Amino acid sequence: MKYADVNGKLADYRRQIARIRERMRDTLAEVEPEEVSDYELADTDGKVRLSDLFGEHEDLIVVHNMGVTCSYCTLWADGYNGIHQHVVTRAGFAVSSPDRPAVQKKFAESRGWKFPMVSHAGTSFAKDMGYTSTHGGWLPGVSVFRREGDAILRVSDTGFSPGDDFCPLWHFFDMLPGGVGAWPGVITKPTCCSGD
Repeated sequence: MKYADVNGKLADYRRQIARIRERMRDTLAEVEPEEVSDYELADTDGKVRLSDLFGEHEDLIVVHNMGVTCSYCTLWADGYNGIHQHVVTRAGFAVSSPDRPAVQKKFAESRGWKFPMVSHAGTSFAKDMGYTSTHGGWLPGVSVFRREGDAILRVSDTGFSPGDDFCPLWHFFDMLPGGVGAWPGVITKPTCCSGD
């Protein structure tokens, strides 16, 4: 196909995606939130409650990260640095993983991460939110919470997978001839993100 024809077809696909996103936002606006516990998590200063992560905001975004052993979760988290300063003008933001706070701190420093991290080790937080696999492993994703008085409500969530919307790198690579190709770390889908 000629470049102009392909470009037109791709532009049409992007318009379709934009319309689907609008329908998704409309559907989300109709959701009945579910109340969740004020989980006791941990950071390098000690115990921290889920409610503490809101800061002064009514809304909170918590990423379910699988920890230092998942290269994909690291790739996603690398992307949070660039948007973190903007996200926190609208909502609280934290990354939760099963790693202990000391491990999180060391790894975050090695990556230059600026966002807060909390450990859900020893809690049912990830499982209760639906981010454990059938075999007891961890799954990546994000949950969004809203605070109403003393209640914490989960208003939305979604899982992550290689190629999703939460890592723009994939979309840049999609535009290259051959797509992602044999880029390091993506030759095969890692078991950490397979749900097994």
